[in-house]
Amino acid sequence: MTGFVSFVSSGPGDPELLTLKAVARLQAADVVLFDDLSSGPILGHARKGADLVGVGKRAGKPSAKQDHVNRLLVDYASAGVRVVRLKSGDSGLFGRLEEELTALRSAGIPYEIIPGVPSAMAAAAAAGIPLTRRLTARRVQFVTGHDVTGALPEDLNLAALADPGATTVIFMGKRTFAELARRLTGAGMPAGTPAILAESVSTPDQKILRGTLASMAALIAEEAGDGPALILLGPLAESG
Repeated sequence: MTGFVSFVSSGPGDPELLTLKAVARLQAADVVLFDDLSSGPILGHARKGADLVGVGKRAGKPSAKQDHVNRLLVDYASAGVRVVRLKSGDSGLFGRLEEELTALRSAGIPYEIIPGVPSAMAAAAAAGIPLTRRLTARRVQFVTGHDVTGALPEDLNLAALADPGATTVIFMGKRTFAELARRLTGAGMPAGTPAILAESVSTPDQKILRGTLASMAALIAEEAGDGPALILLGPLAESG
């Protein structure tokens, strides 16, 4: 008998931001494979007696290898149980979802994807701003701040990122922001472009830092903690 895998997006961390469907799947699961950022009070919704297996990845810390996570998904589902793969934010954004889907498809295991509150939207809400504005911020772009080695990606479209009419959200960019700011300045983005760092959004450790493209790297070095963070750049970051 083949089991079933539900990819459940847990949102940014506040359990009250879980969807009703996410809670229902957690309450029905036999096994929950969870990321570090999806642990804590969110796991309080898991069924009593369910196996809770941590498979999180954190930069600079010991992490589960992706091949191992894929194998666990296939092995548990092949045993005929209901599996929840719990991912932070929305599982389709920088969450390596596709690699896990490919493993399940190859093994003939059925699955579903349950969307959640993306951390970018939660960060904007925490900062008291929208991500778009009629006429002056018509486009939103999401980009990762590091590649598989932890360095700033070399193939970033700097012209697009420097667009003054866009809101740019940088995921996992604290360690590389100083270099990114240097490149964006060289691509024509004004040094005074408003910037926000949103750290540990929607949790008791939430921190919002406001600055500019030129000042944000120093703010990160001086005031940021070690929690997960996003950096928002663009005209809307000056409000709120």
